[in-house]
Amino acid sequence: MKVSLNWLKDYVEIRMEIKELINLLTMAGLEVGQAISTGEGFDKIVVAEISSIRKHPNADRLSLVELKSGKEKFSIVCGATNIREGQKVPFALIGARLPDGVEIKRSKIRGEASEGMLCSEIELGLGQDATGIMILPAELSSGVNFGEALGLKDTILDISITPNRPDCLCIIGVAREIAALTHQRVKYPTLLPSDKREEIHQKTSVTLLDPDLCPRYVARMIEGVKIGPSPNWMKNRLEKVGVRSINNVVDVTNFVMMEYGQPLHAFDFELLEEGRIVVRRAQEGEGFVTLDGVKRILDGEMLMICDGVKPVAIAGVMGGLNSEIKEDTKIVLLESAYFNPMGNRRTSKELGLETEAAYRFGRGIDYGGCVAAANRAAQLIQESAGGRVIEGVVDAYPSPIRPRPIRLRVRKIHQILGTEISTKQARIYLEDLELNVRDEDKDILIVTPPSFRGDLEREIDLIEEIVRMDGYEKIPLTLPKGPPSPEERSREFFLERKAIEILLQHGYYEVVTYSFTSPISWDFIGLYPEDPRRKCLQILNPLTEDYSVLRTSLIPGLMETARYNVTRKNSNLKIFELKKVFFAQEGEKLPKEVKYLVGLAMGIDQDPHWAFSPRPIDFYDVKGCVEDLLETLQIEEIKFIRAEDIPYLHPGKASKVLCGKEVLGVLGEVHPQVLDYYEIHGKAYLFEIDFEQMVKWAGEGKRFRPLPKFPAVYRDLSLVVDDELEVEKVAEAIWNFHQPSIDEVKLFDVYRGAPISEGKKGVSYRIRYQANDRTLTDEEVNRYHEKIIFQLKEIFQVELR
Repeated sequence: MKVSLNWLKDYVEIRMEIKELINLLTMAGLEVGQAISTGEGFDKIVVAEISSIRKHPNADRLSLVELKSGKEKFSIVCGATNIREGQKVPFALIGARLPDGVEIKRSKIRGEASEGMLCSEIELGLGQDATGIMILPAELSSGVNFGEALGLKDTILDISITPNRPDCLCIIGVAREIAALTHQRVKYPTLLPSDKREEIHQKTSVTLLDPDLCPRYVARMIEGVKIGPSPNWMKNRLEKVGVRSINNVVDVTNFVMMEYGQPLHAFDFELLEEGRIVVRRAQEGEGFVTLDGVKRILDGEMLMICDGVKPVAIAGVMGGLNSEIKEDTKIVLLESAYFNPMGNRRTSKELGLETEAAYRFGRGIDYGGCVAAANRAAQLIQESAGGRVIEGVVDAYPSPIRPRPIRLRVRKIHQILGTEISTKQARIYLEDLELNVRDEDKDILIVTPPSFRGDLEREIDLIEEIVRMDGYEKIPLTLPKGPPSPEERSREFFLERKAIEILLQHGYYEVVTYSFTSPISWDFIGLYPEDPRRKCLQILNPLTEDYSVLRTSLIPGLMETARYNVTRKNSNLKIFELKKVFFAQEGEKLPKEVKYLVGLAMGIDQDPHWAFSPRPIDFYDVKGCVEDLLETLQIEEIKFIRAEDIPYLHPGKASKVLCGKEVLGVLGEVHPQVLDYYEIHGKAYLFEIDFEQMVKWAGEGKRFRPLPKFPAVYRDLSLVVDDELEVEKVAEAIWNFHQPSIDEVKLFDVYRGAPISEGKKGVSYRIRYQANDRTLTDEEVNRYHEKIIFQLKEIFQVELR
């Protein structure tokens, strides 16, 4: 928010340099992003009075103007037609440089000397009016610097206002903060008295049909106004804080909004049918044309401001074309209301209308300040547009909102902050903030927040206010009390750390992707229509369609990360994510959260090196990593079986990971269609494992196993089998023979090619035989081995190589 320092000075005395003020506000929670000086380019531009105007002897459209600036007199040639004798005007002296870079020089125009130039708004960089010379207020002194006379020399503070402090979205709100921090009182504007006479009630009325969305609606009326430009001082102040001048009535509503933080709306009363206001919910599908000329389609939860027949504004968001202030407006009805923040925020988001009014209403304004703002606006309209303020105020307020008192224990301040703040000092700080404070006990204060501080709800909020006033820098540095880790780490936590460690050792990098995703991401990875992962939980107010549902898989996030890297020439990737996914539950609002581990590998196995040639990552790199992970977590009875029905993996190049009969996850080559969707060329491999199942089957801890006392005997077994036969099944069959002396079965070779016939492959296993109570003889081992060969021939019709 932009704040004018000169405007601030109307309400509070600034007793410090600008750098000190910036630091004071920033340390109190109002961060000042930058301070911009304005009005620095008017060094040789002064206020001058027109003494006489004569026709140029050699030009029909030019005039000779005599000027008086202080004690000096000047003569210039001017072509403007809006100047009159006795007017005060901005006069650029010889040597002045205008904001657009033009330097004023002595010249002769059609034979007559011109000793300077009269300036328009656009030439001075103060507006868009180029139709004539800028006419200044008559009360300005002749000869004074133009920038100083109009208060153009100023500093604009750009302040970041946090969402919990809507009271600071105005000049008076910031002034209140400065006053509290410097122990002053705010000098509020002198307002038109709030009389209770009945004249206005004879002309109009306000009916609240939906007070839950509009708890309070205040109206005032001004008749006999004349629409025209605003006075220069008002236009100047509005433009400094980023508000464009429109006309004297609309500018007043914007001025009071920036001054008090209360958005106002002005209706042309003669365009209101039946001369009254009705506040109601919109009808479902009702159409309404807003001030920007766009027809909006409304729903039944949006609040409308209506006259006796039709809607005339979307409450707290934008007015309508059918009741706007125009050049011929004579009677103005002012709206100053308090709308429910949640309802207003919803309407603004649904319609995509983020106006200054909606921004303030959506965060919560001062419900107690509606009448004061209406009175201030009525007064300013009368001053700038003439007319008469109708006596009386319409204040529809069926259920007045009462601030809830908060009980504050001074000892709690000490406990939280560790500082010694007395009850008296705490009271001073709170009263400086315009909070009502009374004593309940020696150590207890009862504090009632004002209506503009809706963020103060609990005792801890008051403690935060006290430390803001006292200074965060006064909080002593202390070590935390108690044990460093009050909660014992869970088993899942340690297994998670171990899994991450293993993956890092394998060269993988951990990534973190968004929990929100797009519904079409499931099409990208080819999920079947009936796949339960397509039943996503919708986000109520998504930022975009790309982040509108909670993810049910980590795979789209990893694929997007891969695409991001590939498009930036980083095609050698090993990445993983260990995070939760969210499954919708029938009849439940909240999803079921399940932790998954997903990894993706592509490119070459390691960076190029002079001593060896790199090779492409393949299926077995990923499988080996998963095997190492499962072995480290002591998950036993692991099997890998071929899978053909995983939509995002290549058929025939994918595997399910089983623990006993339970599926832990899948791994394999990413389906080419999925790679095409993500614009990834080449091959990529991924694994997806249910981490909670891994935790369930993980071993409890390592146990000591004594070294064998008796030597082992090794036998190699080379077979020719069908090419379609999975080598895992052969090893599994060997174990299932339950030979007591078999200690290990390990595959060490797979071969295809001559002399093995087509459709066959050679596989070689090394079997370790070992007994715990004796040394096995060759005869025993040979007998076991022959029996294994016989049974494999019976089951798989294998041949010995």
